[in-house]
Amino acid sequence: MRFFAAVLALAASAALAADIPYAKLPREARETLALIRAGGPFPYAQDGRTFGNRERALERKPRGYYREYTVRTPGARDRGARRIITGEGGELYYTEDHYRTFRRIRE
Repeated sequence: MRFFAAVLALAASAALAADIPYAKLPREARETLALIRAGGPFPYAQDGRTFGNRERALERKPRGYYREYTVRTPGARDRGARRIITGEGGELYYTEDHYRTFRRIRE
């Protein structure tokens, strides 16, 4: 059982890439952050819903701790792969590959 927990922890740390400064985020991600801070309105019905962290890429927290928001992807016909994940503790994460890797946003 310890081995399995260690493997999961290693996989989670591998999915959390280097931090990204706010200024280096794509313009669309900065726009999404502004909407989050303003409390909306959000362009997608899914925005603000619970992010389940099923990939266990982020620190394990109780269900409902994380929320996800769509970052527009120019040229995408659907929501695209980019998201911002917020944590109840104020954490902000950016993923551009639909939850495979995350970068903590530094402001």
